[in-house]
Amino acid sequence: MIYLEITFWALLFIVFYAYVGYGILLFFMVRLKRIFSNKKRDIDEDYEPDVTLFVAAYNEKDYVDAKVKNSSEMLYPKEKIHQLWVTDGSDDGTPDILKGYKDQGIEVYHEDARGGKIGAMNRGVKFVKTPIIIFSDGNTMLGKESVQRIVNMFKDPKVGCVSGEKRIYSKDSDAAVGSEGIYWKYESTLKKWDAELYSVVGAAGELFAVRTELFQEVEKDTLLDDFIVSLRIAMQGYTIQYDPEAYAIESASANVKEELKRKIRIAAGGIQSIVRLSPLLNPFKYGILTFQYISHRVLRWTLAPVALPLIFLTNLFLAYNTGFDNFTNIYTLIFYAQILFYCASLLGWYFENKKIKVKILFIPYYFFVMNYAVFLGFRRYLKGQQSVNWERAKRGS
Repeated sequence: MIYLEITFWALLFIVFYAYVGYGILLFFMVRLKRIFSNKKRDIDEDYEPDVTLFVAAYNEKDYVDAKVKNSSEMLYPKEKIHQLWVTDGSDDGTPDILKGYKDQGIEVYHEDARGGKIGAMNRGVKFVKTPIIIFSDGNTMLGKESVQRIVNMFKDPKVGCVSGEKRIYSKDSDAAVGSEGIYWKYESTLKKWDAELYSVVGAAGELFAVRTELFQEVEKDTLLDDFIVSLRIAMQGYTIQYDPEAYAIESASANVKEELKRKIRIAAGGIQSIVRLSPLLNPFKYGILTFQYISHRVLRWTLAPVALPLIFLTNLFLAYNTGFDNFTNIYTLIFYAQILFYCASLLGWYFENKKIKVKILFIPYYFFVMNYAVFLGFRRYLKGQQSVNWERAKRGS
């Protein structure tokens, strides 16, 4: 019985640490670092190298005009911003629309064959002539100060990559906005603290920038291009920094079913990334970066999801042995708390399908979906069923 109790508490600790405990620990580590370092970063408007706004687009005709307009409105010298689009595989007229902007200096590279986002990135980077590349998605709009704030961080020669913030455009019509928005706010906080401690653990594909000379061509079947690209730069000895005021904004997934599709792909890509970035698991070589990587990413894609059903089973056995009516026993209380949590998840699923908005129930449902997606993503990875071509989740309109 004692071994079962030890197993139960160890599993519970893994889940708690992966989703909450690391954040708490990070909070105190950052506060401790601030005691010895109180440097603040201000925007230096004199540091303004040429940059390339790079968009790998597939069938984005509905967003092209707004994206081009948004990119041209950045608070940065217009002559120093170069827009480059790679539209491989697009057959909805996206390349033709973009060619109408040639007089504005926009470069468009198109091939009929579709090779996925990373294929477009690998091909398109060869045409970049500026020292900094800023990647963003065709359907995301950037804050007007984003370019200036990102570029300013590269003034530090130790910075090899800068991640912007993904923001969710909140509307009542977006069924998943309550859960997805809360999740990204929490993630943004962790990224801010990660960066302050040492380095962000992977960039957000919606908006991130790299030093052009550090970009390494990535395997053609890579699923999480932004994650692999940014962490391989970090493995070269540079840091990934983060500015929440440099942001890309998009609508939430139309519903949690659409969000599940995205999460499954991310989970499959996460497993693939762990395999390909296996040297990063060596703390003797990468030190604090390894600690951050395991704490913030690896546990969420491996042990934490597996621990959840095991916690329930071991808790069931422990509660049974102490009596389900013994409400003074910790195992009984935790067991009923788990029952309540999963019932709330089930209700969240029911109301979401009925299009009834009870946002508090979306939180446990979203958490369940996140972890369920890991199992489905792992299966896809093992079977090699996840295509490199992104099937974009439907967004709220």
